Amino acid sequence: MQPKNIFQTYALGLQHVLAMYAGAVIVPLIVGRQLGLNEEQLTYLIAIDLLTCGIATLLQSWKNKFFGIGLPVVLGCAFQAVAPMIAIGHEYGMSAIYGSIIASGLFVVIFAGFFGKLIRFFPPVVTGSVVTVIGVTLIPVALGDLGGGQGQPDFGSLENIGLGFGVLLFIILLNRFAKGFWRAISILCGLVAGTVVAGLMGKLDYNPIQTADWVHGVTPFYFGTPTFAISGILTMIIVSIVSVAESTGVFMALGKICDQELTSKDLARGYRAEGLAIMLGGIFNSFPYTTYSQNVGLIQMSKVKTRNVIVAAGIILIIIGFVPKIAAFTILIPKSVLGGAMIAMFGMVVSSGIKMIGTQVDLNRHENLLIIACSVAMGLGVTVVPGLFDQFPDAIRILTDNGIVAGSFTAILLNLLFNVLGSKKDKTEEVVDNGSANHV
Repeated sequence: MQPKNIFQTYALGLQHVLAMYAGAVIVPLIVGRQLGLNEEQLTYLIAIDLLTCGIATLLQSWKNKFFGIGLPVVLGCAFQAVAPMIAIGHEYGMSAIYGSIIASGLFVVIFAGFFGKLIRFFPPVVTGSVVTVIGVTLIPVALGDLGGGQGQPDFGSLENIGLGFGVLLFIILLNRFAKGFWRAISILCGLVAGTVVAGLMGKLDYNPIQTADWVHGVTPFYFGTPTFAISGILTMIIVSIVSVAESTGVFMALGKICDQELTSKDLARGYRAEGLAIMLGGIFNSFPYTTYSQNVGLIQMSKVKTRNVIVAAGIILIIIGFVPKIAAFTILIPKSVLGGAMIAMFGMVVSSGIKMIGTQVDLNRHENLLIIACSVAMGLGVTVVPGLFDQFPDAIRILTDNGIVAGSFTAILLNLLFNVLGSKKDKTEEVVDNGSANHV
């Protein structure tokens, strides 16, 4: 199916924007509130995020010799970056977050052509464990917001708990009874419905909308000159590699849907576009960006495979990003409403990790079970007991100060031990045994 005119093209593009909008705005909401940004800063963060989502989408759609896979791909905030960004922000400040994002994006651009070789160090047993750790470490954030925000006078009130769980129930019911597009935007519907109910309860503050400008300019390094902390850079590089591994699956799926045979050069261009988008996020003080799989489902449902629709979606996002008034509407969402939606979203991150492990990992191998057990336990343990390694040298603490880094490196090292070096040893022993048997 092809759109017949520009109106249809932009209508279909708007549908893609709606499908990814909740994921695009919930990330700056979570990160901004956890790092204590004021209303003006939070409005800017949401607006610039939407604008950068649009630019990143156009980068991926523009196929050329250096970057862009040329498939109908929509890019949005890398959700797996939420917990690392919060951790880096609390430890080193906002400037270190963006220094780490820029460095990780540069890493992806430089090594895009070699990612086929690097990905073998991130098989499903590693990426599944990492995604599971990321999801698990986010759950306390969701529950804290569901109660109204830890430290708030009304934290844990019946109103907040009821509102949060009401949103969660609404999202669950939509996923049970709705189909197609409405199921795809169930999180967005839950946030809107919860905010309306909160308004009827008198829990909304309309001041951000009244004070927000209609139009604003883009300010690179809005939150200050980036700084570079080794631990933060390692964390974001790991997140970027996991994002690239997930994007590879999205590229392959879209290639089949669009009847395009992807080559290694195509994939490298896709990776470079993603790396450039990540760097752009760091420069504009927004977020790392990755391909959004929910939009692949929308393409399958609508049967519209043309890039023009995705270009229209990118342009719509850019236009919205220049209008802070629209971003300010997002700030209306109370923490308890956001917390109810976050339980579903963060729980789905955990589910995604478990799905990777359950469907793509041989769980009959004791070695794989040990990799999963130790990496998840290490990542969760460091998150729950953050001061455990305070007495260690700084060189070691780089790998232990952050639960995601600790869990990721545990998974990588154990995978090397059991599945890379171990497999070579097993093959050598098999050759020796076969040789002995033949000799006999």
